[in-house]
Amino acid sequence: MPPKTERRLAAIVMADVVGYSGYIQRDEVGTRQLFQKLEKNFFLPLSRMHGGRIIKTMGDAFLMEFSSVLNAVTCAVELQKQMHLHVSEAESLDLRRLQFRIAVNLGDIIVEDDDIHGDGVNVVARLQGQADPGGVCISDAVFAQINGKTDIPFEDGGLVSLKGITPKQQVYQWSPERSGAKSTALTLREPIALEAARQASIAVLPFENLSADPEQEYFSDGISEDIITELSRFRDLHVKARNSSFALKGQRMDTAEAGAALDVKYLVEGSVRKAGQRVRVSVQLIDVADGGHIWAERYDRNLEDVFEVQDEITRSIASVLPNRLRSALSERIQRKSTTNYSAYELFLQGRWIFLTSAGADPRAVEFLERALAIDPNYAHAHAVLANLYAYSLFSLGVWYGDPEARARSALGEALKAGQADPTILTLAAETHYWLGESDRARHNIEAALRINPHDVQSRVVYGSILNGAGQSEDGLRVMKEALEMDAQILDFTKEPMAECLYMLRRYEDCLDVLLSWQDPPPHTYAQIAACYAHLGQMDKAKAAAEKFRTASAASSDFARYAMYHARICQLPEDKENWLSGYRMAGLLD
Repeated sequence: MPPKTERRLAAIVMADVVGYSGYIQRDEVGTRQLFQKLEKNFFLPLSRMHGGRIIKTMGDAFLMEFSSVLNAVTCAVELQKQMHLHVSEAESLDLRRLQFRIAVNLGDIIVEDDDIHGDGVNVVARLQGQADPGGVCISDAVFAQINGKTDIPFEDGGLVSLKGITPKQQVYQWSPERSGAKSTALTLREPIALEAARQASIAVLPFENLSADPEQEYFSDGISEDIITELSRFRDLHVKARNSSFALKGQRMDTAEAGAALDVKYLVEGSVRKAGQRVRVSVQLIDVADGGHIWAERYDRNLEDVFEVQDEITRSIASVLPNRLRSALSERIQRKSTTNYSAYELFLQGRWIFLTSAGADPRAVEFLERALAIDPNYAHAHAVLANLYAYSLFSLGVWYGDPEARARSALGEALKAGQADPTILTLAAETHYWLGESDRARHNIEAALRINPHDVQSRVVYGSILNGAGQSEDGLRVMKEALEMDAQILDFTKEPMAECLYMLRRYEDCLDVLLSWQDPPPHTYAQIAACYAHLGQMDKAKAAAEKFRTASAASSDFARYAMYHARICQLPEDKENWLSGYRMAGLLD
């Protein structure tokens, strides 16, 4: 059967290594391993994020296709901006200097099965040789499409001769050196117009637990959370975060009230009933404007099929939102990192206990370890366990022996299979942050946000990491953006904002956040005491310190807590800012 062919206009991107043959001669194995890692964890997620696809790899090069010229150029520049973060992880010092030349062309292509040919490909193959190492070269046709639509500063590169192609080609160049680009915080504003985002805004309400056992509520909550997570992978959907949706849990509201409270146009409601080895999931998609049911379905399945049920629900909801998905519907929603139902159920229980107890209930570890005993490759369970151990460094109660070593071991297992999963990357980033590893934390959180920029929790973690790195103004900006996305953010999620304000020496503003917290954990009173001490209000500082002592467990080791808290700060003056506040409040010697 002859190959299926078609001809179309497309934006083509080619990324080629500078001096590839030399790297192969010096370290063939290391070079190939690095290439495989770059493809899986870097080129593939970034190209998908910008609506493109990798056509093929050619030893020393990647060939990608995009339907949007602007997306192709944005992706090419972002690839170069972030390249150093990925290449710097190579074991070989030589490979850490590896650079790409990237070219973008708009032209006619011939598509044969999964490959492409034609003038558009021939030109981009020649064009990449004109790019600066670490830079991007674009054709005149590309420049005409993006001119006035982007802030990326391309310079006129003049007319150049390309081998085998006539006449001479006008090109434009970008590189960090030409643009004076510096490593700064990611710009996290969505490129979607606000009104367009509102048109596709959706919230998944907590699914109702109809099982006979009320303790099965963790399962219905887990179903709701997983649908939120999967829908958030679609960049054209504005999905309300879990914190917003779950703030309405247990409240009796009609559709209009819930839609107004969450500021969305669509609501997903559902229920879960478990009986023996069967599960029934009922779900409906509602138009808030008129309360009409756009779509409803009921799934009766064996428990082993629960993952397929969640995939079907997510696909169905996404498909009815008009003109919002483009190519995303052609790809299967990324599945979880386990296909074993028993392990999944144990994982949900362990995560639920960790979150609801703020790490103070050791049963969370028990459930997570039982899940891993069933499925040792369960990346999400490893990631939550790593996060739990790292968080225990700041625990004023439970202490898990050598939590740092345990956290690193579990994190290594999580990242073996989860480097393209934004949830795992966010957990990894927060874990590294708590371990005082700022660079690794930033690398992971920026990777997570490139894959899924909608996630409010990822943005909060990013703000914390920037704050710890001494970029407190940037951190506060990111925190405010997160609050704009999710006005009903839970109190404990506001704590990182309070820490940003503390680092900026805005102690009164920090107090406003902390004192608004309903039923705060004990360590909050220590921070309140430090703020009052810096403000010279010593009576209030001592009163807060005493409240901290009363609320804390007798076995609490505050000196250890303070040491690890200060370790997060990368600037010496910020470390001292924390410790001096505790000392003045009488909490440290």
